[in-house]
Amino acid sequence: MRIVNVLVAVVFTAVFAALVSAQSVVITPKKTTYRRPKPTDNFKKTFTIRRPIAKASTPALSKKITAAISPDKVLDIRLKDELSEEQWLEEADYKVLLNQNNVLCIELWMTGTAAYPDDVKRTVVIDLATGNKATAASAFKNLPGLAAMAKKAQAAEIKAATIEMKKDPDADPEQLFAETNFTVEDLKEFAVDAKGVTIIYDYGFPHVIEALQPSGRYTFTWAQMKPYVRSDGLLAAFVR
Repeated sequence: MRIVNVLVAVVFTAVFAALVSAQSVVITPKKTTYRRPKPTDNFKKTFTIRRPIAKASTPALSKKITAAISPDKVLDIRLKDELSEEQWLEEADYKVLLNQNNVLCIELWMTGTAAYPDDVKRTVVIDLATGNKATAASAFKNLPGLAAMAKKAQAAEIKAATIEMKKDPDADPEQLFAETNFTVEDLKEFAVDAKGVTIIYDYGFPHVIEALQPSGRYTFTWAQMKPYVRSDGLLAAFVR
């Protein structure tokens, strides 16, 4: 009887460990400092990239997830150019927003300087069971309805931003927002955390007035998202 109990305990532990590993992955940072052979300025002598390295249930899956969340890929970092003539990048880093229920959401960004300091930020959502990047179509249903909800939030954001812009003589909100019209095609980038989903929109303001650009981040709770989350999709566990 004791042997049976021990076997049951071993099997239970193995199954539990497998379930836990399927729920999340281990993300370990790997920071690399690069030195430019011929820097164009003192502050351009080096740049750093902190990469997220994933450890999943198998080496193949680990490699696939790591590649999907690589700042080189997500942010389109071209090391060869940065080490030669381009010399824009100063730092690239990341932050894990969610790592549970087979979902990994990670935000990556980079900062650099050309004529002006600037930054680029991107967010990716990964299906940890497959290592694939989640898309709006794979995670949500009724995309027209979801786009309409985001458009309503955007309209409120534009209204508030327009009031502020009218205080700046160099800003022309009517022109800047003339072509803004959130549609299904704009459901390209989104973030996920324990509270809900954030749909991300880039207004594309010119750099000289980028400080006036609205955030373009429309956050909805899981309760609000429930009608739009696919029951057979990656995010179903968050709305049950």
